[in-house]
Amino acid sequence: MGRDSSVADRRPFATRDLEQARDIVTRIYIPHDLTTLGGKPLNFRLRYLTSERFTVGHCVYGADAELFVPPMVGCYHVNLTLHGRTMVEQGGRKAATNARGSGVIFAPADPFVVRWSPEAVQYALKLPRRSLETHLSRLLNREIDRPVRFDLGFDLSGPAGQALLASVHFLRTELERPGGIATMPMARDQLESAVMTQLLLTIPNEFSDLMRAPHPPAARTAVRAALDLIQAHPERNLTVAELAEAVGTTARGLQRGFRELVGTSPGAYLRAARLDRVREELVVGGPGVNVTDVATKWGFFHLSRFAQQYRTRFGVLPSETLRSGT
Repeated sequence: MGRDSSVADRRPFATRDLEQARDIVTRIYIPHDLTTLGGKPLNFRLRYLTSERFTVGHCVYGADAELFVPPMVGCYHVNLTLHGRTMVEQGGRKAATNARGSGVIFAPADPFVVRWSPEAVQYALKLPRRSLETHLSRLLNREIDRPVRFDLGFDLSGPAGQALLASVHFLRTELERPGGIATMPMARDQLESAVMTQLLLTIPNEFSDLMRAPHPPAARTAVRAALDLIQAHPERNLTVAELAEAVGTTARGLQRGFRELVGTSPGAYLRAARLDRVREELVVGGPGVNVTDVATKWGFFHLSRFAQQYRTRFGVLPSETLRSGT
């Protein structure tokens, strides 16, 4: 898909020096002004990971800190408050956040202010405009050529907000895990896409009604085109949104069309096609062929789960296919 597969895993930053904290956040996010109020010294800590589509930071200032941030222009910025509280302002709008109850998203075009309570801890996400807007375009099958208008503040206490917190936590955990999805572009792209979809569904925006509206199933011709594309190129790391874009329909419409015509989801169909390719290679076998290499070649990185999926589809374990050649 042409995306950079690298993920930078940085060691945690920690400092009590205001200038150092400002420099760290400037390098990772954007130049800004940072001040502290109330006399409590800074106790700044940040651990972050970044890929082409996400920067995910776990951030603490440990003081009554205030940030004055210029327009980010090419990015959206999302704060998900885990502990404590914050007060924010952008474009004449104000919002407050509290622990696991609310978050904020900052639009690219306007400067903003964030004031952290001393105990505040947040996930700080930076998403390039191109990533989020392209993903939305694919979900809706329509061009998005300007910044999306979001509400400044949004709820995290309900099911959608809790799902967003869980998905961001899972993404951060897996990016951080040695040998995790940071080294698995196929799996990472799918997870990043899921997080972006959850963001778009959780944070009220101008397309919320359209995203939640009932979608008719994709036409049979579109579903068949998707089936043909998967069978021709099961190695391609296509998300459902990218697959829908390729055949000229919406992601939700394609999912409904698959359910009605194929009886399964596009993701499950792609997984079955890849399992078929694994079996073909294991049947041929040969010197040096092993299950792990073949499985990872076709995008299966959790080997115990892969073995279970393989057995469900073919009735035997992959190692048995390799030994018997059938």
